[in-house]
Amino acid sequence: MALPPTESRGTADIVTSLQQGLRVIEVFDQDRPQLTIAEVARRADLSRAAARRYLLTLAEMGYVKHDGKTFALSVKVLRLAQSFMHSSRLPRLLQPQLQAIAAALQESSSAGVLEGDDVISVAAAGSGRLTSSTLQPGTRVPAYCTANGRVLLAALSPEALDAWLRRQTLPARTTHTLVDHDALRAEVQRVRARGHALVDQEFELGLRTVAVPLRNFKGEVVASANLSAHASRMRMDELAERGLPLLLQLQAQLQSLI
Repeated sequence: MALPPTESRGTADIVTSLQQGLRVIEVFDQDRPQLTIAEVARRADLSRAAARRYLLTLAEMGYVKHDGKTFALSVKVLRLAQSFMHSSRLPRLLQPQLQAIAAALQESSSAGVLEGDDVISVAAAGSGRLTSSTLQPGTRVPAYCTANGRVLLAALSPEALDAWLRRQTLPARTTHTLVDHDALRAEVQRVRARGHALVDQEFELGLRTVAVPLRNFKGEVVASANLSAHASRMRMDELAERGLPLLLQLQAQLQSLI
């Protein structure tokens, strides 16, 4: 049965306990892989008693583990990601294409979608050469300082981009990171105009990336794809010259399929 449009659903259609349980899972991240009940309560905006109940329920189901003091996600959470990877057509279409691109330049390629403030990788391929640990399926990276992120931000309407920017603090990930809101807005506008993004060591020192939007048959941007290289192996202009034609070819091939 098809779900009604989001805007037509009333609060009676929303299962609050499920909503809050998923929020508990989301508060764990790379910076805070282990949390106490009090920390989960604060990060999920729950009472301590409610956080405890959700954590114990998730522990009973095997999605979190408990060492007596702190909680951490278990490997079973990967089943949720696998359900998306196996049921969504997009990762299956992208994976062989990204593998071909990565093999052609002996570098790394990944594709992502915008989710809130971040980009989540839905497919990735590498050549076996060290580039970055973030270039793998399921990885979440900030949108403001990554090439995939800026391509996806460029697809937003000006109003949506302004609203997105108002939520951001833009911490400096490296000495190269754009941290001024107006400068970032101007860069996103340049990305929109030229149709691709170039990011030189703004997210991670040594990481250079070029990215393009991926559109469906209606012309809507549904994802982004990038090619990344380590700065010690490739100059930024060389990455653009060699990588952009491969990404644009991928862009053209996929538009009739998604």
